[in-house]
Amino acid sequence: MSDIALHRYLPRLPETALQEFTEWCVLEQAKTAGFDFTPDTSKLQNLSPQDYIPKLIDQFMKVKPDPIKAGLVAAIAGKEADEHALSGVAALTDFVSLYVKYLIPKDGNTPEQANAALLEAGQTQCEKLIQIAKQHGVEF
Repeated sequence: MSDIALHRYLPRLPETALQEFTEWCVLEQAKTAGFDFTPDTSKLQNLSPQDYIPKLIDQFMKVKPDPIKAGLVAAIAGKEADEHALSGVAALTDFVSLYVKYLIPKDGNTPEQANAALLEAGQTQCEKLIQIAKQHGVEF
């Protein structure tokens, strides 16, 4: 597991930044894990981040190219997100970022390869979160 603890920074971000990071996770980073997700934007229009984030995640979670792996990864990500004890949309963003990150090492033949893929995915998330935070005037 990656030692980049993004969950510590999520509560410091405005909800619009959390929405942007969540979108990036499910629309861009998930492609690395083989997910080709296109949300139903008609159900997301004009929603506040507080409503938008859970609806986007709900749509995303229904896409399961490999249902067994998706179920196992959801359980792992859920357990870890619960341990972080965040609330509101920060908790949802934490869960989906973990879920996507843990889906990525699909090609690792050894534990070392899988760990390297997780570390790279975590680093990519960290870089994106810092970029989004700066755009919203938040420095870490």
